[in-house]
Amino acid sequence: MTSRAKELVDKIKAQKGKKAATNFTIGDADDEEVIIPKGTLFEDKLARELPKQVEKKIDQVQAQTKKRQQELKGKSDEEIARWREDFEKKSGELDDRLKKDTEGLSGDIESSKTQLDQLYVKQLLTDQEYREFTEKFGKVFKAGIGAQAIHDLLARIDLLQEAAILREESKSTSGQKRQKAIKRLKVVEAFRKSGASATWMILDVLPVIPPALRPMVQLDGGRFATSDLNDLYRRVINRNNRLKRLLELGAPEIIVRNEKRMLQEAVDALIDNGRRGRAITGTGNRKLKSLSDMLKGKQGRFRQNLLGKRVDYSGRSVIVVGPELKLHECGLPKKMALELFKPFVMRELVSKGYTQNIKSAKRMVERIRPEVWDVLDEVIKDHPVLLNRAPTLHRLGIQAFMPVLVEGSAIQIHPLVCTAFNADFDGDQMAVHVPLFSGAIAEAKNLMMSSNNILSASDGHPVISPTQDIVLGTYYLTMVKATPDKKDQELPTYGTSQEVLLALDNKRVHVQQEVRVRIDGTLVRTSPGRVLFNTVLPLGVQPAEGHGEAMGFQNRVFDKKALRSIVADVFRLHGNELTARVANDIKRLGFAYATKAGITISAMDIKTPAGKAAILAGAEKRLGLIDQQFRRGLITDDERYTQTIDLWTEATEEVTAATMKSFDALHPVFMMANSGARGNIQQIRQLAGMRGLMADPTGRIIDLPIKANFSEGLTVLEYFISTHGARKGLADTALRTADSGYLTRRLVDVAQDVIVRSEDCGTTSGVWVTEISEERALTEPLFERIAGRVAAADILDPKSQQVLVKEGAEINDVQARNLIQAGVTQVKVRSVLTCQAREGVCRLCYGRNLATGKLVEIGEAVGVIAAQSIGEPGTQLTMRTFHTGGVAGTDITQGLPRVEELFEARIPKGKAIISEIDGEVEIVRTETGRKVKVTSRDVYDIPYVLTGQMQPMVESGATVSEGQEIARGKGEDGQETLISSRASGVARVERNQIVIRSMDEEARDYAIPHGSRVNVQGGQKIKAGDQITEGSISPQELLHILGREAVQTYLVDEVQKVYRSQGVDINDKHIEVIIRQMMRKVRIDTAGELNTASWLSAASFQETTRVLTEAAISGKVDRLRGLKENVIIGKLIPAGTGLDYYQKLREESFKMFAELPQPVPATN
Repeated sequence: MTSRAKELVDKIKAQKGKKAATNFTIGDADDEEVIIPKGTLFEDKLARELPKQVEKKIDQVQAQTKKRQQELKGKSDEEIARWREDFEKKSGELDDRLKKDTEGLSGDIESSKTQLDQLYVKQLLTDQEYREFTEKFGKVFKAGIGAQAIHDLLARIDLLQEAAILREESKSTSGQKRQKAIKRLKVVEAFRKSGASATWMILDVLPVIPPALRPMVQLDGGRFATSDLNDLYRRVINRNNRLKRLLELGAPEIIVRNEKRMLQEAVDALIDNGRRGRAITGTGNRKLKSLSDMLKGKQGRFRQNLLGKRVDYSGRSVIVVGPELKLHECGLPKKMALELFKPFVMRELVSKGYTQNIKSAKRMVERIRPEVWDVLDEVIKDHPVLLNRAPTLHRLGIQAFMPVLVEGSAIQIHPLVCTAFNADFDGDQMAVHVPLFSGAIAEAKNLMMSSNNILSASDGHPVISPTQDIVLGTYYLTMVKATPDKKDQELPTYGTSQEVLLALDNKRVHVQQEVRVRIDGTLVRTSPGRVLFNTVLPLGVQPAEGHGEAMGFQNRVFDKKALRSIVADVFRLHGNELTARVANDIKRLGFAYATKAGITISAMDIKTPAGKAAILAGAEKRLGLIDQQFRRGLITDDERYTQTIDLWTEATEEVTAATMKSFDALHPVFMMANSGARGNIQQIRQLAGMRGLMADPTGRIIDLPIKANFSEGLTVLEYFISTHGARKGLADTALRTADSGYLTRRLVDVAQDVIVRSEDCGTTSGVWVTEISEERALTEPLFERIAGRVAAADILDPKSQQVLVKEGAEINDVQARNLIQAGVTQVKVRSVLTCQAREGVCRLCYGRNLATGKLVEIGEAVGVIAAQSIGEPGTQLTMRTFHTGGVAGTDITQGLPRVEELFEARIPKGKAIISEIDGEVEIVRTETGRKVKVTSRDVYDIPYVLTGQMQPMVESGATVSEGQEIARGKGEDGQETLISSRASGVARVERNQIVIRSMDEEARDYAIPHGSRVNVQGGQKIKAGDQITEGSISPQELLHILGREAVQTYLVDEVQKVYRSQGVDINDKHIEVIIRQMMRKVRIDTAGELNTASWLSAASFQETTRVLTEAAISGKVDRLRGLKENVIIGKLIPAGTGLDYYQKLREESFKMFAELPQPVPATN
């Protein structure tokens, strides 16, 4: 600053007199104070004053500097203190953060360690978990996806070690864990025993089925239609190739993994589409058919192609009646016959020399030359055809007939075989099949011919008995216009049957006129019609020995029931051939007289009975009293409802009786119903009497009856009430058909391997048979239950103790009647339930084959017959569950659902409580409800002998407790002896002994659910197994309380009750066959070779894929013992003529024939 001042002084002096060009400052700074402003004149005065100004400035600067230094010193101390504070604060924060981070890190390490510890082999991970674990534990962690991972895991399994672990687990754990262990053990053992490796369950090579099984066809316009399998295979190939390419390119793992997943899904869809995830669909959102779908269900390989196949040489047409045919004949349209027998006709044309070769023979047939018809006549002469009507519910649905050529295009069938086929002529169709080789033709002739199938296999009654028009005709023919006021001498009298028939032909007598005719030396009051009817019966023809006496003159009206019994009697006495002839003659007579009778009906024939109005008025009056009592609170609503229903039921019955009384014996409607030709009393009641009570949609009876009948016409309300029943009827029929068919399928599947395989199993056990009666109504007489069975023990006469039937003998019809006349009420018979045969059943335990009336033959497939006999009438059973006055919980399952419930041994709906012990009933009322107490008391006496000088210490009648002294004194040995009572009871002192009467008491309490009806009364003595409440007994409980025999008897009786209630007759033995199959499950005490069930049969029934998988895992072997498995592989079934027994006979007969000496050619 001083030097700058000096410079300025020098400048002023040098430029003295001049003005300053700029502002002059002392310092360099821009904001320095100006000393010489611009334009100031340089002079000496300025030069003298300048040093003073500079000094002043210097002092000023020094003062400022000093002040600044002091300020700075104070500020830096503060700053340092603040910095220190900030540093310490930040240092503390860093320490905390470091500590936190350290703790967090150790926590992370700890959780990672826990995660690693928790990871176990075979654990399932999500995608996210997999990525996370790979990042964290890449070196110590390995996981895989898809079949490869499962393959690696399966390869590590040691089956022996695994089995030991699982055995231990199944013993030590309980509940679900135990179940799982047992399930796994089953699979492990299956692999171990079959010698299969678990890794074989993973495919690394995918088989491709032949192109013929996945066809591709060209459509019009060049497009192709292809099998779904081709689509599914294509997906697998595309995805496999793409994965291969990605692996070659070294694509990222996430892409490869996705492609692997897609490939797995494609393979899954090919094997079983829709099993895992969403099903792959084709055009129109339709699920593609995978390999599993090709096997499963009704359209699958098993049921569609293996169990039954479409055959060549078959035709189909509408059926019409052929009244002129014989029982064993059917009318075959000429065009159809020519097509069916084409190869046979062609062969005959060549062999007869009509043409030289097959080609020209074929041309002749196609051009229908006249010679063709002659040849066809010869070809069909001894060649039966099979007729079948769908649905084939039982074996009579396919029968053999001898063809008769007819004009037109319809198949003609004999009217008497309609019952067996369940056919009518309202447009039904039937299929014709031609048996081709000699064995099939022989079987068709001897076994399947309709004239050999006269009896039904289900109940042994004739199946070709006359129906409808024939019944009406014979009823009209055998009716007598009785003239009780005429004496015998006043009636026209004839010496022989021929004379009566001659008079009838000459119209001298009416067919129903009462006449006297000499028959077998006695004059009989009868009618020409009855004489004519008797001409077709085998009167006086002696039957085979032991079959009963020859048939005598039948002097009675022949309704449907009587015709059925006469056909049965002819069959029993004379066999197939004569029965077929008699049935055919009855048909001829029936049709002729149904026509001659000229029976017609019109609306005018139906008249309401005169007494109807009075009956209804009386009922209305009584109804008014019931309503009055209800309004006054004297009866409950339930009681009012029950009384109303009873009242109207009674009124309806009275109207019905009045209606029937109002009809004349020759009234057309009455004749139809009374003869059993068509209709019944209930239908006549609705036409001429009153419709009566109807049920609502729930099955509860509406307490408002329909008072009108159809001839009077219904009101709108009455019509509306009727609609419930009509609709329910149609809905029931549709449901019942499907349910019944499914029940038959299940029964056939379970019983198909029950075949008669031996003569006698040698068992000494059997079942006791009594008649079944329910609520005092006999549902099945003893005769029907014992006829055709084999006695399991000698049957004695109750009075004389004579042996009526020996053990091991078949009880024939004559003997069965004799037993009942002798007063036998229960019989011990052989039964399939107690048959000891290792396979199937034996002849003696089964007894009579109902279809032939003879003891069953070896090879008879009795299981299938049983299933068909139970299933075929299934459609006739009701579907209804009846409501008892609308009280919940007391509905009784009936009809088809009840049969299913019994065969499935389900716990029934509305289960009855049954007593577990014998005892006396006591009904106890508690706050919570009612309770039934059953007390069993066993009374027994314990004697204590007094010896020597022993004296009693109790008096007679005294109560003694257990361990109490009862006698003391010196015994025979002179020693002091003491006797204590071993039980508590009442003492009785006798001369040389004390008897303690003790009582063992056991009591069981049964809580009665609210609303249940008690079946017992206080003080009543009941036995174990007796019902305490109303309802159905649970078969499981009965088995537990009373054992196997009781539950078998119960099931047979209950199934019979259902069928009998609908008027369906089924023989016990069919139900017994099914129940035998139900009772097959046993606990194995000693392991051995088990007769394993057929897996082929099981796969063809249900759950095909599961059955096949299990069979593959276990390495199961099918012994081909049943019917289905042999049908599947195309072998003869092991039943009937396919049985080894018959095959050996056949071979032996061929051998014998071959060994016969050959005839020597004759020489001249």
